[in-house]
Amino acid sequence: MEYVHYSVMKSEILDYLVPPLDRKAYMVDCTCGEGGHTHLFLSTYPQLQVTGLDRDTLIQEKAIERMQAFGDRFTPENIWFDEFFARYEGPELDLVLFDLGISSYHYEESERGFSFKRGELLDMRLDESAPISALDVVNGYQEERLANVIYQFGEERYSRRIARAIVEKRKTGKITQSDELASIIYKAVPSGYRYGHIHPATRTFQAIRIEVNRELDRIEPAIRGAIKALASGGRLAVISFHSLEDRRVKWLFKGLVEEDSPTIRILTKKPLIPSEAESAENPPSRSAKLRIVEKI
Repeated sequence: MEYVHYSVMKSEILDYLVPPLDRKAYMVDCTCGEGGHTHLFLSTYPQLQVTGLDRDTLIQEKAIERMQAFGDRFTPENIWFDEFFARYEGPELDLVLFDLGISSYHYEESERGFSFKRGELLDMRLDESAPISALDVVNGYQEERLANVIYQFGEERYSRRIARAIVEKRKTGKITQSDELASIIYKAVPSGYRYGHIHPATRTFQAIRIEVNRELDRIEPAIRGAIKALASGGRLAVISFHSLEDRRVKWLFKGLVEEDSPTIRILTKKPLIPSEAESAENPPSRSAKLRIVEKI
């Protein structure tokens, strides 16, 4: 089976996330995807048990096949990470990893409209049973609500122009294809904005995906639940890929440290970033930021 996702900052994660070596240890990979990070840990630490979470059943099938050689040391769970920790009753955890970036699989293979470079049905759901898809957001949200989503979750300066163009276009028929939406956005923004370092549809697609999957809403309750599940001395790492995610993680950690009875200490005063070599090998990794805390 072919795996298309590049797991970022592997050496940095291994440096900081070291399980106890004298007993069976427990880890949760909260965003297992195709299983790159999980495979790395299972290969490195023979005493480690890993639970791999993912809400996407199709990408999880790839992880399950990839981890067959490890037998019962790998346990897949088809669930959102915030829901998992809301009802977690297992053993105390030694390691928890969140990789908040969307997997390359979703852009390259899922055929759910995550990429503006393809002509695919607008969907963008990681959980295909979820009630709201990108199709509903693009065709059903009123103009002001749509503009707010694009601005808040995409930090898009031309959010109102883009929302207006989408609403005008859908008067002539439903917008159903990802490349069609990208074309509408491209035509809506000023000509000088069309030739920047990123495609003008990038931020809008990000915003719609975040809205559909409630990605930002899940971060804080999941991290709080994970910290509660950690053993004393256990470590939690979060990789984020854009400022909206990283700010939430940064301020949550800061708030927990400043409580009267703090439960964690921050191990990375500033977030770690990929090496020059990794950034050259995998350019999308350049935006990654890694923050790590330890339970006290």
